[in-house]
Amino acid sequence: MLRIRLSRTGRRNHSKFRVTLAEGKRTPSGKFIEILGYYDPHTKEKVFKEERIQYWISKGAQPSNTVHNLLVDAKVIKGEKVTSWRPKKKELTEEEKKAAEEKQKEEAAKKEEKKAEEVKEEAPKKEEKAEEPKAEEKKA
Repeated sequence: MLRIRLSRTGRRNHSKFRVTLAEGKRTPSGKFIEILGYYDPHTKEKVFKEERIQYWISKGAQPSNTVHNLLVDAKVIKGEKVTSWRPKKKELTEEEKKAAEEKQKEEAAKKEEKKAEEVKEEAPKKEEKAEEPKAEEKKA
């Protein structure tokens, strides 16, 4: 499958990216079929060959998630952005796990106490509302 993706160029600490078309199993910085544009994240400069990108997408090439989002920003393709990455969950030590469990238990206990207090506060209000119509009936 053909992929449209970023290939890193530029010197150290100042990256620039080419938007390239390559076979999906090749490395991102490896051999590619065609250069379809470039992107500089420092200056936010984006240049795309819109006609060629449209052509390759029509032939079945799939853009990577990041390239898809760049193309949507540049209005080369229509659609919504997709999630391109998720932060990794940190593995907790046993002590941290125990502390997190205790904190969850405390929060659950606080929620139950609040609910109990709300129920206690609502009960007298309901009784007052029930008594008011009776007083009005006696006047009539």
